[in-house]
Amino acid sequence: MEPCFDIAHLAHVEMYTNKFDESLDFFLRVYGLTLSGQDEKSAYLRAWDDYEFHTLKLTRHHTTGVGHIAYRASSPEAFERRVKAIEASGYKVLGWTDGDPGHGRSFRFEDPFGHVFEIYYDTVRFRPSDAERPALKNVASRYHGQGCHPRRLDHLNLLASDVSEFRRFMQTCLGSRVTEMIELDNGRIGGCWFTINNKGYDLACTEEHGRGDARLHHVTYATDSREDILRAADIFLENGVHIETGPHKHAIQGTFFLYVWEPAGNRVELANAGARLILAPDWEPVVWTEAERRKGQAWGLKTIETFHTHGTPPAGTKGD
Repeated sequence: MEPCFDIAHLAHVEMYTNKFDESLDFFLRVYGLTLSGQDEKSAYLRAWDDYEFHTLKLTRHHTTGVGHIAYRASSPEAFERRVKAIEASGYKVLGWTDGDPGHGRSFRFEDPFGHVFEIYYDTVRFRPSDAERPALKNVASRYHGQGCHPRRLDHLNLLASDVSEFRRFMQTCLGSRVTEMIELDNGRIGGCWFTINNKGYDLACTEEHGRGDARLHHVTYATDSREDILRAADIFLENGVHIETGPHKHAIQGTFFLYVWEPAGNRVELANAGARLILAPDWEPVVWTEAERRKGQAWGLKTIETFHTHGTPPAGTKGD
């Protein structure tokens, strides 16, 4: 499939929490995001070099999981093209919204598994105060060094009972390319890693093993170096945060990683992908076999069992 670049990048993720105060404290004080704004229902957060007003919308809710996933279009014309493509796709259309404090009107739609997506173009750029103003004008705000201090939003991972159908959704609605994938012995696709630009991936979808619907596997922010992640492990340890797995290196995508659970139980990751970019316009997806995946991660660490079973909201609960 010919690459389509109507979508510029993953813009933000809305995360639900039923422990709002504890989750907000974690993301600000421990994880190291900054607060751009807050209302009675949601807090709007960003990493220090995210150019938009927010990349994480943390929302009070009766349970956990993902509220919606947002992408920014590459131009007003590209926005219109994508809306028409989504309307003609046969996938569920939710329609127009007036937007959030961080962006203008958006168009919402839904994958076959209940995850809500939106696209928009008009955005609100973060404007630093004097205290936040960086010394260098080519970064979004001052490097504050609080908590784990990730640099930017990187990607998220969603769970679906049929990854092949999710792949069709991403290619049809967003024009995404698959960069790597897992092919199981039974013929099913166990996971796909998608990009809409030249990053290795901005969204992954892996097979749902918990019999849940519209579930989140994790949200990830990027650090500048592996050393940042090693430092983060000590910060999490000192703050009593559950470290699920890592620090270590993924075989797929080669990302150096650390996974933890925030206070409400949503899985979050810190990752460093190095300089890996997908520059080849004729890139062919790298296909991993089930036998290869059984070997574990890049340096032999076996994948922990909860990594295959834990998602949010807990199976059997409704996230809407």
